[in-house]
Amino acid sequence: MKPLAILACLALCLALAACGARNTASNVDAPGASAGVSTRVLEAGADALQAKPPIAALNAYLDGFHFYNGNLRGQMEAHHYCAILNAELIQCVIYDGNVKDAKLMGVEYIVSARQYQSLPAAEKSLWHSHVHEVRSGQLIAPGIPAVAEKALMQKLIGTYGKTWHTWHTDLHKTLPLGVPQLMMGFTADGQADAAMVAARDRHFQVDSAEKRRQRADIPTPAIVPGADAWQHGTVIQLADPTGMRHGAPASTDTATPATSRPAR
Repeated sequence: MKPLAILACLALCLALAACGARNTASNVDAPGASAGVSTRVLEAGADALQAKPPIAALNAYLDGFHFYNGNLRGQMEAHHYCAILNAELIQCVIYDGNVKDAKLMGVEYIVSARQYQSLPAAEKSLWHSHVHEVRSGQLIAPGIPAVAEKALMQKLIGTYGKTWHTWHTDLHKTLPLGVPQLMMGFTADGQADAAMVAARDRHFQVDSAEKRRQRADIPTPAIVPGADAWQHGTVIQLADPTGMRHGAPASTDTATPATSRPAR
């Protein structure tokens, strides 16, 4: 493995250990009775006696932003807890906060450019690039040293993500209602809500603009054709039989493509 890749992996492994200083609460309070003594005893017993290898492998913490595919105005912060399966595949669980009762919003799979390039054309439409997220400073790894974070971003800039959100707490849904929604990442300046980014920066005491400057010398890979398909008029989304509206309809959002294709 190249030294850069080794450093990036070390940065990932260090991320969780250093991220706990600043907590983000969940967007919603889920309904239900408070845990009683018996529930807490069961929880403590399970924690002490049961091994949890897949959970223990979540050794990286990334914070960024997503929007609903087909609705650029439906934006939210996303807390990623990730496991490196190998040098070309990372899997993440996504929460609406970084506290114990944060709600599990969805999942993201991240692949290398080589893996992405091998996908069928129809599959490629489900994935988004990470070039702008990295170069803009919007994607961060809270708590790790700047040099380690930059090395990590050099690894991530050429990757591609497929993200589904299953609990829409940004809409203040107190239960996981409706169907999963395909999410995308920002690809240009002016797309992300500046107030949302500024609030995140204040919370973590970071400066996205400064991170942009620090990352200016990271080589920018060409984006493989097929990614970020929403920019080219292809919007794939699951039809929701519950009729849930995920923000403003695409027909009234001038920043979204004019045509769409539901996934079934």
